[in-house]
Amino acid sequence: MRQEITDNLDVLLAVLPARVSASVQDVGRTSQLLEVILDLGRVPSARYIDSEVVLSESEVEDDDISSVVQRVGVFDDDNRAGIQRTLHRISAIRNRQGHVVGLTCRVGRAVYGTIEMVQDVIDSGKSVLLLGRPGVGKTTMLREAARVLAESRRVVVVDTSNEIGGDGDIPHPAVGRARRMQVQNPVLQHEVMIEAVENHNPETIVIDEIGREAEALAARTIAERGVQLIGTAHGNTLDNLLLNPTLADLVGGIESVTLSDEEARRRGTQKTVLERRSPPTFDMLVEILQRDQLSIHKDVADSVDVLLRGEQITPELRYRTEEGEIRAKKTVPVSATRVGSRGSRGRMPWVGGASGHTNAVKSLVPTNSGLQPAHIFPYGVNRQRLERAARRLRVPLVLVDEIVGAEGFVTLKSYYRRRQRPVSDAEEKGLPIYVLRSNTQHQMEKMLTDIFDISSLPENRQELLEQGVAEASAAISAVRKGARFLDLKPQEARTRRRQHQVVRQAKLVSHSYGEEPNRRVRVFRP
Repeated sequence: MRQEITDNLDVLLAVLPARVSASVQDVGRTSQLLEVILDLGRVPSARYIDSEVVLSESEVEDDDISSVVQRVGVFDDDNRAGIQRTLHRISAIRNRQGHVVGLTCRVGRAVYGTIEMVQDVIDSGKSVLLLGRPGVGKTTMLREAARVLAESRRVVVVDTSNEIGGDGDIPHPAVGRARRMQVQNPVLQHEVMIEAVENHNPETIVIDEIGREAEALAARTIAERGVQLIGTAHGNTLDNLLLNPTLADLVGGIESVTLSDEEARRRGTQKTVLERRSPPTFDMLVEILQRDQLSIHKDVADSVDVLLRGEQITPELRYRTEEGEIRAKKTVPVSATRVGSRGSRGRMPWVGGASGHTNAVKSLVPTNSGLQPAHIFPYGVNRQRLERAARRLRVPLVLVDEIVGAEGFVTLKSYYRRRQRPVSDAEEKGLPIYVLRSNTQHQMEKMLTDIFDISSLPENRQELLEQGVAEASAAISAVRKGARFLDLKPQEARTRRRQHQVVRQAKLVSHSYGEEPNRRVRVFRP
């Protein structure tokens, strides 16, 4: 389906100061324009998808801001205004006396066909949450979803800031046949959400920017009444949302649970763990990574459970090619993961350990071939620490939850000496047992080095280093061509150091961000 864009940009340019409007037209690239910034005492600027441009060398004066304020609609309690029958949004910054000293004039666009990538998700009848950073296109997709669903369902849009249906009493044609309920005051948004269900018999409720606890509770009430809910929230990924105490309830919430001693040993965790508190409000979640790249969780409950167990989730990645073709693939985590037992695909050779076993270590890696996954059942061993060790060494370790699907068994020396039941079961099944002296990452890395025989593969680490340097060089070129910054893939410390050196030699700036093993380098202009 071909995308059609309606932005009424001429209407927005007409309310801006003449010199600013003329400069925007001179720059061109209007299809990539996101917003125009007017701050008192500073030069006006325009933000585009990949850059920011100064529009005039003369500073913004009070008359410039006043003229814009007079030409747009009334500013509500959330300091937002609009222009009649358009989707543009003008947000104000006020001083302590309430006088407007800054304006953010965001371009509102109706993009018809933008939900083509998630048409099946929207049509499923399940509640869907759109997640993404500001400006990535959440509201645009939400507006198109309302229009498409309204062709066959009763749809009510709860429009808090008139950003979905535009300013004025008559909704913008971009919402189609969907009905709109405006919110008099942003703090009353949750009440209007409930009112929409009770008074207007909708099959689908569309709500933008769920950001308060009361709105999250109202969303749960709506979902429990059997009404489909399509909403948006600020955030990058599902795990970010789980860390937000206000919005975590949208995906089920988190609570602390105390395990028995035996269960804690079986899981290899502490006695107190985090688990999902309740069924999620939204059944499905769409992470908008970029305008043409989405990550879809089709079962939010399952994804949250996997994250809370410290495992890697594998959402579906959808993207649009340069030819306009939509493709989908299942993401594959490069780090260690835990899975349920799926049966053994052949025994892992016996591995000796710190308990004094003297059997020779046999490599899982045949000569001149890639690393083969090792399915191991850990008992009394810290799983997260073991996974970190596997990620650091970049080996395909798979931690299974049942001995049935294991190719090997790892435990601590203290548990092995007590001959506890899981240890006996592993011996009866003939599984190779590796005994660690202590629950440290160093011991675990030593074990994995023996299992995968990675000491004999220095060329693999050299190849990774070369790939990291090549990625840094590509980022340098992108930044020099106008990109504000670029994040590289997570790398081990040795590769990151080399990337920093390459960036410094190119007269650019770089910093490392994130926690191990996901620490990465960001390249940007000085």
